[in-house]
Amino acid sequence: MSKLNQVSDDKKYNKLIVILSVAIPIVVAILFRVRIPNVEPLSFLPPIYATINGITALLLLIAFWAIKNKKIVLHENLMTTSLWCSVMFLVMYVAYHMTSDSTAFGGEGVIKYVYYFILTTHILLSVVIIPFVLITYVRAITNNIEKHKKIARITFPLWLYVAVTGVVVYLMISPYYS
Repeated sequence: MSKLNQVSDDKKYNKLIVILSVAIPIVVAILFRVRIPNVEPLSFLPPIYATINGITALLLLIAFWAIKNKKIVLHENLMTTSLWCSVMFLVMYVAYHMTSDSTAFGGEGVIKYVYYFILTTHILLSVVIIPFVLITYVRAITNNIEKHKKIARITFPLWLYVAVTGVVVYLMISPYYS
């Protein structure tokens, strides 16, 4: 594919990337405040979506290994699966918060500050990572590999951090679920 076609293909997706990068956090924030009345809380979801975060982290690490070992098809499949895991996480996370009250962290002292630091960076980076993941993915599917590699060097550690800290946040707050 010529460089001109790659740029053209990338640009076809730019509007969608911008829309999704803005809409997803806004919709999540709005839905986070919505309570579905007369619905049983989906209290079984947090360990499931924490597990999905853990699976995402493992998939990302294996995908990194795969690309370093020139296993391109495996890398592509693992990255697509990672993307779908993140989507499943988000759907379950929103569903849980639409049916359940937020859980307060009960730890005290230094651990409380550690928890809130991890939680805050997790939340902020989960918003920041959206356009990075989408741009990285688009550059891969449009075969713009050089630009894909450049942004993947930024996307990978951020996405891995979000996936791992999602598990850590769950493990730290799980004793306080009612």
